[in-house]
Amino acid sequence: MDSTGLAPLPSSLVLSLGGTIAMASQAEGQAGVTPRLTAADLVAAVPELAQEAVLELLDFRQVPGAWLEVDDITALAELLNTQAASGTAGFVITQGTDTLEETAYLLDLLYDGAAPVVVTGAMRNSQMAGADGPANLLAAVRTAVSAQARDLGVLVAFADELHAARHVQKVHSTSTAAFQSPGAGPIGHLVEGRPRFHFTLRRHAPLGLPMAHPAAVEVVEATLGSSGLLLDAAIEHVDGLVIAAFGGGHVPRTWVERLGKLAARIPIVLTSRTGAGSVLTHTYDFGPGSETDLFSRGLISGGGLEPRKARLLLLALLRLGADQTSIREAFETRS
Repeated sequence: MDSTGLAPLPSSLVLSLGGTIAMASQAEGQAGVTPRLTAADLVAAVPELAQEAVLELLDFRQVPGAWLEVDDITALAELLNTQAASGTAGFVITQGTDTLEETAYLLDLLYDGAAPVVVTGAMRNSQMAGADGPANLLAAVRTAVSAQARDLGVLVAFADELHAARHVQKVHSTSTAAFQSPGAGPIGHLVEGRPRFHFTLRRHAPLGLPMAHPAAVEVVEATLGSSGLLLDAAIEHVDGLVIAAFGGGHVPRTWVERLGKLAARIPIVLTSRTGAGSVLTHTYDFGPGSETDLFSRGLISGGGLEPRKARLLLLALLRLGADQTSIREAFETRS
């Protein structure tokens, strides 16, 4: 307690990466917006934050979400790990929604602290009626300093919902309720301004840092009648591949010979393009292109991971120097 008899406010570090939440026009009458607002600008728009936490502010990047790179997020994870060890109660990251789900998941793979990390953003920029950035930022800070959020890894706060990084996806291009967790649902909600958690998830051990080995991983999606030309291009240019397959894990039969040859050289992870549910293992056995056939050719099951998250897990493992056996084991435990 301080001299007023009140408990001191917890500390939180707010890191701004740019994105719609930080966008405004550069001049009056300009049609488009760009990332211009700083972390201080974002906080100044939410006076209630002064009652929630002692905030430290850092402009980590100031770019659209589409410009972020894996190395940006790796550097962010390194910073969070250092700051968590120094006693910061929680972290809030504001960024563009284009890549928000991927940032959250990659951070969840790399962050080793107990203090909550909450990622948020906005679908409406600051100059639009009903801009959602201030409410999302307030919800994120309240969650980041909540004792109930500790040891849950990385969360996403959006539209008063709290989502686990491993499940959350952006499912709409413009709606303020763009983020959902298909097949799982939100892990919690903000109720009367306070986070309430409905369930918790077992947290996986962090993969570790630094990610010192260069690697390239791409996603190839199965589509009706696809010739598979991208598979031919992949042979010379990638270190790993994720297949976004039909349904429970199926591809055109014209793909299977090439996939088998590729799987003998690089790890290939089989996922479903549907965005929810798991690839199967032995339900269908109709021959070339069934999941049974593909696994017999050496592909690795991505389980319930959607393709973009499977790519990040595979990329992180390759950049950490993992071999095929370790990669297969990691997907068995994390998907």
